This record gives sequence, C-alpha cells and structure tokens, in this order.
Amino acid sequence: MHLTKQIPIHAAILTVSDTRTKDDDFSGQKIKSLLEGASFHVADYQIVKDEPSEIASHIQNWCEHESINAIIVTGGTGFTPRDQTYETIVPLLEKEMTGFGELFRYLSYEEIGAKAMFSRATAGCRNQTAIYLLPGSQNAVTLAMTKLILPTVQHFVSELNRQ
Repeated sequence: MHLTKQIPIHAAILTVSDTRTKDDDFSGQKIKSLLEGASFHVADYQIVKDEPSEIASHIQNWCEHESINAIIVTGGTGFTPRDQTYETIVPLLEKEMTGFGELFRYLSYEEIGAKAMFSRATAGCRNQTAIYLLPGSQNAVTLAMTKLILPTVQHFVSELNRQ
C-alpha cells in the first residue's frame, strides 16, 4: 500500500471583491476559520479588487513562495461584467481539476437547485501549489471547504510534491 507523506498545509486566502473589507468579508473569514480549525496554517489573507492584474499578481507571487502550498480564492467567479477571477486564474494553472467544479455544482444543486450551474468554481495547480476558485457566498464557501477542500487538500498537496 502506498503511503503518502503528510505535508503541512500553509494556505493563502484571496477574496476578490470591489466592496469587501476584512471587517465584512465573511466568506474570507469563514475560510480562515475552517482552515485554522483543521490545524492548517494561514500564511496570508488579502482582499483585492476584481482587477485581473491584481488577482494574477497575488496568485503568481504566492505560487513562487515555497512556504505557501494551497491558495483559496473566493469571489469573482460568476457572470457579472466585473467577475474576472475565472478568466484571470485558469490560464495560470498548469493543470485544472475539472472534477472539483463538477462535484461542487452537484452538491450546490442539492442546496440551491438549478442556479448552481451559474458557478464557475474550479481548482487546479501551479508550481506545486493547489489552487481553488470559489464563489463569494458564505454558503458556497462553507460547502466547498467542508465537503471538498478540507477532506482532500492534504492529499492534493502531497500528490503535487510526490517524486
């Protein structure tokens, strides 16, 4: 049986919003709380405007830091004209984990019905860093974190670092 080496998780959180501050970013706060509750280290937590250059800069910089091995982005994944997260980050990914978005939408469908198809949640990797894109709602963040990310991020990061 293959045993995967447990690599400590050091995550960065990026909230993409034109209006949120750290005081009212309940989705970013929820991600931080759930990561810490799972004994994962939060290495950084930032809020940026929905501007492609700002989003890309954070992702690229964090992927260059050896101390950060997981990035969770919330917000900007919908269809409004200002939503730029998906278009900005997906081209930066080396590999996309399409199953993440499929499972997220399936689980969301059970909660909110057909509106789940409007989510462009996805995941992937760059420079041995796991990257997750989540909608901005607190319910969506809680669902993704508890059902998909927390149970598997350790395996994902270990796979990315396997020789």
